[in-house]
Amino acid sequence: MKKIFLPILLISIIFSLLSCLGLHSKKNIDPQEFQPDTTKISFQLSPPAAEQIPDTLRVHGMEIIDNYSWLKDKTRSEQKVLDYIHAENDYTGKMLRHTEKLQNKIYREIIGRMEETDLSVPVKRDSFYYYWKKIKGKQYSIYCRKKNSLENPEEIVLNPNKIAENYTFCDVSYISLNPNQDMVAYGVDTTGAEKYTLYIKDLNENKILPDRAYPVGDICWGSENIIFYITEDISGRTEKVFRHTLGEPIANDKMIFSEPAQAFYVWMYRSLDDEKIILSSGSKTTSEIRYLNSKTPLGKFNLIQPRKQGVKYYIAPHYENLYIVTNADNAINNKVMRTTFENPNRSSWQEFIPPEKNCKIDIGVFEDYIVVYKMRNGIQKLKIMDLKTDEEFYINFPDSIYTFSTWGNETFATDKLRLTYESLTTPPMIMEYDLKTGKSEILKRKKVLGKFDSADYHATQIFAKAKDGTPIPISLVYKKDMYKQDGSNPLLLYAYGSYGDVSEPYFSTSRLSLLDRGFIYALAHIRGGGECGEEWYNDGKMMNKKNTFNDYIAAAEYLLKKNYTTSEKLVGEGCSAGGLLIGAVANMRPELFEILIADVPFVDLINSMFDTTLSAVVSEYEEWGNPNKKEEFDYMLSYSPYDNVKKQDYPNMLILAGFYDTRVNFWESAKWTAKLRKLKTDDHILLLKTNMAGHAGSSGWYDYFRDIAFEYAFILDILKMGK
Repeated sequence: MKKIFLPILLISIIFSLLSCLGLHSKKNIDPQEFQPDTTKISFQLSPPAAEQIPDTLRVHGMEIIDNYSWLKDKTRSEQKVLDYIHAENDYTGKMLRHTEKLQNKIYREIIGRMEETDLSVPVKRDSFYYYWKKIKGKQYSIYCRKKNSLENPEEIVLNPNKIAENYTFCDVSYISLNPNQDMVAYGVDTTGAEKYTLYIKDLNENKILPDRAYPVGDICWGSENIIFYITEDISGRTEKVFRHTLGEPIANDKMIFSEPAQAFYVWMYRSLDDEKIILSSGSKTTSEIRYLNSKTPLGKFNLIQPRKQGVKYYIAPHYENLYIVTNADNAINNKVMRTTFENPNRSSWQEFIPPEKNCKIDIGVFEDYIVVYKMRNGIQKLKIMDLKTDEEFYINFPDSIYTFSTWGNETFATDKLRLTYESLTTPPMIMEYDLKTGKSEILKRKKVLGKFDSADYHATQIFAKAKDGTPIPISLVYKKDMYKQDGSNPLLLYAYGSYGDVSEPYFSTSRLSLLDRGFIYALAHIRGGGECGEEWYNDGKMMNKKNTFNDYIAAAEYLLKKNYTTSEKLVGEGCSAGGLLIGAVANMRPELFEILIADVPFVDLINSMFDTTLSAVVSEYEEWGNPNKKEEFDYMLSYSPYDNVKKQDYPNMLILAGFYDTRVNFWESAKWTAKLRKLKTDDHILLLKTNMAGHAGSSGWYDYFRDIAFEYAFILDILKMGK
């Protein structure tokens, strides 16, 4: 998770507190409207067999035959494809019907640990206190405020439960207040395809305005009645910025920016000092930023520094001054520069914080303080710099392995810093630090109901040695009285390892259902992630991607060698790009695992990367490679999970897909499952579950935990621990 302190509009930060308080939801699944039509299909307990219809890809002088390309249905309406997905869902349902009692038991355990009625810590902006409340039985939190005092009457800002009444999926995002706080703009997606419609609510009149736009990305207010919104192209790339005046027809909106480069995405936000509106455009390796004075929303955006291939920079305004986080001049892990808006060009930048080896640097800027985030070995440090006194100090945390994120810091001129803190053994807590004194106050602890005691669990970090000798950090957590390093513990090994993202050691109330049954949970910080700086990321991308898979294999081998578990009790899991990891490892070293779980897995690498109409493909050339270049194509083909399925034994496998997923389309999982069924030589269980949701899964709070219970029941049933 990036800790660049890009000022985020108030409600968006407040309402992200749900995930900060430990839901960490990948949001999942409601298959109610995706039930098979049994009048048309006759189901049996034998697995579905997808028809083979050869389709040939001719590229770089070779032919690649794909027998299941017919499952690629961009319209999501072809009956033959739907019939196959229905058949797989029905087969999965029948194969796991005997676990329904166990699923319900685990679900009750998870819900039983949580406060189903809850209230967030209020955040004050001007005269209003903003907060969310969770009500037992409701799928979504309700967003509220009170004026002047918390003793005054409550006003409902947004109630997603009402918005979602006619939908099985509903995600309310991009929530943004105008400067007067009498209007709230937000986006609504009712499929999971991440296609949002812009709505604007008049809070004084408690009514929805007729102003609409679709599909939109970021929403940013320019003034009380002027709003900027970003639209997407056919692939879902955010590319154009429009300016809208309330009450005017959307058709009259003026396009003020368009990004032609297919690898570049556009985003925007309002600075914390409220002086600037920031318009950013960037790829995975290059960025470019413009700004507009917030007092002149009808004005022209000014360019900070023209883009240069391979140079990324982000800005943090400080009145007339400007702080810049950049990798320019080979500062691979970033350095911080300082200049003025009067002279923003790179030639005027002066170094403020130098770069460090194997340590990624980001900052947040307040009126009198700079907050510096340093990520090293998967652990992030937090340093405070006093701009008036030049004094510096680090904030200390109680655990050796932990994660934190700042939130709710809406006031530029403040001596207080709020953050949420948690670890593998410590439930999330909201903390507030006095930046003058260094003293802290806990504003709220997430309660874990029942017999939970953090002292009953232990977290530690160990290191495996990769194929090339590189030490690979592994974070572990287990229940002390059930831990025996003799191979008797089942172990779930999770990893991601892509895009420079950090796999953070967060607390999970649902995970307790595994730990309390004797599981060890292991988080492998493999290359391709950002745990050890940009070098760690670069060593696991493009032509180094196989390091990611070899690191994961090395982690599994080390855990087995040191008797943390045995192959008969080892579960591997990854999501999205982490699903690509699981798919590659399944082909490379299937004998290491008893179970593999791939959640919305990116496995059809070659076919997807040749289709530039799909989401993010061109920008992904800087992550995986460009298949139009033979050397990069050959390397990608050598590990692409779908293309390397072969006649061999595979572990028990559960594959999860989202029917409306546009990041990793459902047909990747469907094709992969069909090919595995055809070629695998074992009698292990292979299940595909396609849910009526998108990449992030179900939008409802209760639905999410039912999906977790489903997954855990599958694991426990295979391991004969279904009690």
